[in-house]
Parts: sequence; structure tokens; C-alpha cells
Amino acid sequence: MKAKVLFYSLLFALVVTSCTAPKLGYFQDLESGQSFDLRQSERIRIQPGDKLSIIVSSKDPQLAYLFNLPVVGRFQSSSAEAALATSQVTSYTVNPDGAIYFPVIGNIVVGGMTRTEVTEYIRNRLISEDLLKDAVVTVNFLDLYYEVMGEVKNPGRYPIDHDQVTILDAIGRSGDLTIFGKRENVLVAREENGTQRFYRIDLTKAEDLYNSPAFYLKQNDIIYIEPNAKKGRESIDNGTTFIQPSFWISAISLLSTLCVLIFK
Repeated sequence: MKAKVLFYSLLFALVVTSCTAPKLGYFQDLESGQSFDLRQSERIRIQPGDKLSIIVSSKDPQLAYLFNLPVVGRFQSSSAEAALATSQVTSYTVNPDGAIYFPVIGNIVVGGMTRTEVTEYIRNRLISEDLLKDAVVTVNFLDLYYEVMGEVKNPGRYPIDHDQVTILDAIGRSGDLTIFGKRENVLVAREENGTQRFYRIDLTKAEDLYNSPAFYLKQNDIIYIEPNAKKGRESIDNGTTFIQPSFWISAISLLSTLCVLIFK
């Protein structure tokens, strides 16, 4: 009798364990109607080494042409307007002091500014200094990236093409986590003031996610999705032995035989 009780107890435990599915969803702590206060909205701010495209336009193309940086060989056309329309504008690289050299105006410190702030600053300078009264300034990021590594469907480098990028944007663009990705311990590596800082985020907890300093990404951030235990077992020899049905059938058979012998 004792042998049967022990046998069926072990069998029940094994069945329950094998049928338990891992939790793969996000925001598992949320209830209907629940809300969280988001961190202050953070836009991408320009850093030394960043590359920017800055284009100035006006009703007078010849005058606006003076404030752009076309490539060498731009004077193939006799018309300044046609030359500007057909040439490729080069980028500005922010120097270690956070500055760029802008035509006519000279050095401009753009480090720490957003795209909008740079746009308004240059436009105001052009108008206030009576250089271009109807100036239209367009600023875009060039060669700004974040990287997603580990257990996602499409790991790789992704460009930052707008002012606000969240970790959810990054996960979506990389095709979402695989079933082997650890959602409770996502790592974000970020360079800040010459040091490497690391943040851990639990995607299953909304409060942890939205309150994290790494919720809004910055240029050169690296997101690493760690593999879960199942993936780890599969990566080594015989790592999945203990989760194979044949193993448990043999183990149960051996255990039941021992129980019969012991309690006979």
C-alpha cells in the first residue's frame, strides 16, 4: 500500500512539473484599468561623435546654398539652384567639445541638444543676424544606432531615426524575443560620461519597465536578451536528458521496482 502511494505521488509530481508552461508574456502584473506614471519623456540628445545632416532652405536657393555643405564637384552646373538640388549634402560630425562648424556662423555647440533645439537655434541665428530671413532648417540624425543581441528573432544593429526610442520599440523592430529569451532579466549596456553603465529590466513587470532609466534608449545602447535555462540545457551535451520522456519512463519504472522490493 505504501509503495502504491509513493509511486502515484511521484508520478503526479512529474506530470504536474512537465505540464507547467513557462510564462512568456509581458506586463504580467497589470490589471484592467491600471495605470503607471511614465518617466519624463526623454528625447535623443546629441553627443560627441554623432553625425548630423543639417539642410537650410529658403525662397532664395542661391542664398540658402551658402549655409549647406555639398560634396566636392558640386559646381558641375552653372546654376547654383540646380547644383544644390543634384548634390549630396555631407554630414556634420560633433567634435569632442560637442561643437560643429557651421558655414558663415562658425562654431556651434550642439552637444546635449535635441534635434528640435538645434533646428530652432540655427534658424534663430540666421534670422536674428539678418543672414536668411525666411530660413527653413531641417536636422536629421545620421549613423546613430542601438544594438539588440541574444534571444531575439532578428538580432542586429538598428538606426535611430526619430527623437524617442523605447526598449519596446527595439524589441518590436528585432522581431520580439524568442521562446528562449529571459523576459525577467533584460540587460541594457550604456556608455555614460566615459563609463559603461548597466541596467536590468523585468519585462514581465510594467512598473519595473516604465520606471527604468533605460526605458528610453540612447545612441550606442546595447540590449542583450539572456537565454533561459531550457536554452542553456540544450547548448551542452546531454543537457536535455532530464526533460526527455524516455528518461522519466525509465526512472519511474526503476523507482517502482525499488518500491516493490523495499515494501514487499
